[in-house]
Amino acid sequence: MGETPLSRLWSYARPYRGRILTATLWSFLNKAMDIAPPFLIGMAVDVVVRREDSFLASLGIADPRTQLVVLAGITFVVWALESLFEYLLGVAWRNLAQTMQHDLRVDTYAHMQDLELGFFEDRRSGDLMAVLNDDVNQLERFLDIGANEVIQMFTTVVLIGTAFFIIAPSVAWLAFLPIPVIIWGSFRFQRRIEPRYEAVREQAAAINSQLANNLGGIATIKAFTAERREVERITLESDRYRVANAAAIRLSSAFSPLIRVAILVGFTATLVWGGFLVLDGALSVGLYSVMVFLTQRLLWPLTRLGQTFDLYQRAMASSKRIFGVLDTEPRLVDGPNDLATVNGSLALSSVVFSYDDGYPVLNDVTIDVPAGRTTAFVGPTGSGKTTLIKLLLRFYDPGTGSVTLDGVDLRTLRRFDVRRAMALVSQDVFLFHGTVAENIAYGRPEATPLEIREAARTAEAHDFIGSLPFGYDTIVGERGQKLSGGQRQRLSIARALVTGSPILLLDEATSAVDNETEASIQRSLARVAHDRTVVVIAHRLSTIRHADRIYVVGAGTIVESGTHDELIGHPGIYRSLWEVQTGSAVDG
Repeated sequence: MGETPLSRLWSYARPYRGRILTATLWSFLNKAMDIAPPFLIGMAVDVVVRREDSFLASLGIADPRTQLVVLAGITFVVWALESLFEYLLGVAWRNLAQTMQHDLRVDTYAHMQDLELGFFEDRRSGDLMAVLNDDVNQLERFLDIGANEVIQMFTTVVLIGTAFFIIAPSVAWLAFLPIPVIIWGSFRFQRRIEPRYEAVREQAAAINSQLANNLGGIATIKAFTAERREVERITLESDRYRVANAAAIRLSSAFSPLIRVAILVGFTATLVWGGFLVLDGALSVGLYSVMVFLTQRLLWPLTRLGQTFDLYQRAMASSKRIFGVLDTEPRLVDGPNDLATVNGSLALSSVVFSYDDGYPVLNDVTIDVPAGRTTAFVGPTGSGKTTLIKLLLRFYDPGTGSVTLDGVDLRTLRRFDVRRAMALVSQDVFLFHGTVAENIAYGRPEATPLEIREAARTAEAHDFIGSLPFGYDTIVGERGQKLSGGQRQRLSIARALVTGSPILLLDEATSAVDNETEASIQRSLARVAHDRTVVVIAHRLSTIRHADRIYVVGAGTIVESGTHDELIGHPGIYRSLWEVQTGSAVDG
């Protein structure tokens, strides 16, 4: 049997246990002071009824007036201490909740980043966002409020129970009569409410995912006039969330009224039976007053048990989702070897790879990419070209065969070293919300302004950057939405160049630029390629005609290879593509 979410949370909280114990102490002392006034009221009643025969008189304070003054002083001290401990517990629990919330979110995010790319490709980003935000926040609410209530409830039962059995053992059992029923009902409630809150958290993730997806694709929604349809989609998801919550609310709302019925039985039984004892002279009026007040203090907080369980169950449902992510083992692990120097030669040997079992994307692929040379890959969409880039970056490992860097299997190297040796320019350019300079220096934050500008010039980006409102300090917007596709592509190339990596991977790097800009970028890349290994994926054959070697990929295999002149020299896929793109026939 696996660990429960609560036991996992307690294990995770090991570094905070000292702070938890301190916060628990303040909660205990606060509740102890809160319980004291009924005793003081009982003593005051005892003074005015029995006067010189009161309990305080037996302690040596004979005068009733002096007894009342002493009680007033004690009351002031008790209330002052209760306020002090309430402040201390509030600070302790809230700071603890914020700290654990922060650490859990960071730890979960850090673990996510250590997982392979396939983990993210198989999941909705909104679902992961819900784990990092909504689920972590649910835990924070429980630690901030629920944990203190549980501790104070336990303190109440222990202290008042002890006092009852000292004051009047014959009546004490009546006050505690409802508690077994309440506890039994609470566990029954917990078992029934748990699946409902799991459904609530899952639906919260679903609507979060849909909202994130729609906000990211707002331009497409507007372009296809799909606003009304998307509002209907969000309405449907939101209604499902409302219905899931309603099912949980119906059950949780019934809990407190049912508990009140059980409490009423215990309170009235104590009130009546204790009153009989006073009338029979077996119990003093003062102690009877204490018992009546304590019974109310004992049982009334149990009416909040439903809200406390509500917080607890929401927190446990969220914990289950959070630890589900933390328990996900990375499929890719670092090898034992460091990568000291990089020459830049790459090779794939008899590689077979599939994203889903039984559907190979690459089949027995063998490729040699010499150091310092330019190697290009062309082929139809879906032939497996981008998958080659993912294997070179070790986003995935091949099913069989090997991928090597300078003759060393990537699986034996640290992923950090492998990826630092390579700089990627992707067809799908992602820019972060920030300045132009920050985006160019993203792969090398320590780059100087001069290095940033030189990389921009090489990527033919310096001139358009100069025309922006604040130049290199211009905010590009989320995903670079303030820039054109060609501008984003050129910033992506500059970002790759500024790293100084010995291997440059270009996945349709000039797909979003016009012919003139493409020609400029090709000249720039030619200048930086002489001391780098360059791997190019392209649909435009004009961008790779000067490559040292060109591989033609078709249906996951290498169907042709050679230089541009060699490939157009005989009939084949490359020659056919060249004729289509140039609009001319090639003889021979």
